[in-house]
Amino acid sequence: MFNQGGLSLDQAPPISVVLRFFVTASIFGILLGLFLLSQSLNITTLSSYSTQIIAVHTLSLGVMASFMLGALFQMLPVLAGVVIKTPTIKAMMVHGLLSVGVFVQLFAFGISSNSLLFFLASAYLGSALFYAIYLMLKELLKIKTHSSSSKGIIFALLSLIFTVIFGIYLLLTLGGFTNGVDFTQIKEIHYSFALFGWVSLLIVSVSFQVVEMFYVTPSYPTNMSRYLTLTILGLLIFKTILTILDYSTNLLTATIAMLFLVYATVTINRLTQRKRPTADATVWFWLFGMALFILSMTIVVIGSFLTIDSTLQHLSYIAFIGFALSIVFAMVYKIVPFLTWFHLSNQGYMEAPMMHDVIHPKKAKIHFYIHFVTIVIWLLTTDITWLGSLLLTISFGWLFYNLIFAIRKYIYTQKHCEKIEWGV
Repeated sequence: MFNQGGLSLDQAPPISVVLRFFVTASIFGILLGLFLLSQSLNITTLSSYSTQIIAVHTLSLGVMASFMLGALFQMLPVLAGVVIKTPTIKAMMVHGLLSVGVFVQLFAFGISSNSLLFFLASAYLGSALFYAIYLMLKELLKIKTHSSSSKGIIFALLSLIFTVIFGIYLLLTLGGFTNGVDFTQIKEIHYSFALFGWVSLLIVSVSFQVVEMFYVTPSYPTNMSRYLTLTILGLLIFKTILTILDYSTNLLTATIAMLFLVYATVTINRLTQRKRPTADATVWFWLFGMALFILSMTIVVIGSFLTIDSTLQHLSYIAFIGFALSIVFAMVYKIVPFLTWFHLSNQGYMEAPMMHDVIHPKKAKIHFYIHFVTIVIWLLTTDITWLGSLLLTISFGWLFYNLIFAIRKYIYTQKHCEKIEWGV
């Protein structure tokens, strides 16, 4: 999968760095599913607004941010050749602050209107995310010759900076610390940078290398890999300016969405041309994710020129969520088995499990089926139902089980398998 010749044990962070974030993300996913299930069964009776904002931020921060930051700690040495020194303690700080911040924020949204909680949420989340951005940007900006992926990751992290700044403003406004001038416009900018910038640009940037590397496909068109991420970031900044000035941004939004449509179409085309056309669940995740991305962006384009009803808007949101989760799941099922084998074999264990022994491909296929049905149910209902919520819980629960199985396999090998003792 990864080119081991380009990754040494000194460069790779300890496996605990990555797994800590992945396990936490799956736990937040389970909690999200249980929360939505309790809402659908009227066990809890929060308002629709509180339910929506809690669900959105559990997903975006508890799940997606945990997955994406954990993946970046691992992928930066591979895709950009940069190494974060003493990653364990730094990752623990980011992870701890982020996890606490998510819980404090959710309590502020749903249980209490205490202004202190909104302040603490902004402090914890701001500290976690800004520190992570600093750690990664500091190393990325030292690179003299950038690849399309490393440049794109920089743009994604810059988008995250805007996302966090505007998010903190919104939290402080809800806590009564600011007068909330342009609150609606700031909220739109916050969501634009979070979805189009941070999430989408990071996936696009990583795909420029990992799609070809993982699946032996033709490379992306040069102009696309070279200019797409920069163009979208530029359009997002321009859109921000127009939003603040209260001008229409429909054309810019449609342009961004159409660029993503082109990207998703090219990605599907590349995946269908892979040289190893085996039945790999991670390929299915990628193809399904790109199809959902096309659906979501098509609705965005239509909504930029025509008035669409709330059902179609919800359909676009669900499709985007399905897209992001599909790609994340695909990456997890590639990263975790490889890292388990890589670290154990480099530590000298003669019986280091092969990747399919860590998480068997059949387990990944089972998760794809669960995930596929989950998203389809949500698309068909476009509302919180007990079945969709239950399936979401099962989906993340299955991922959690697979991650724990991998961790136990790793620990078992270290405790019970023979290790080669290298001579001095």
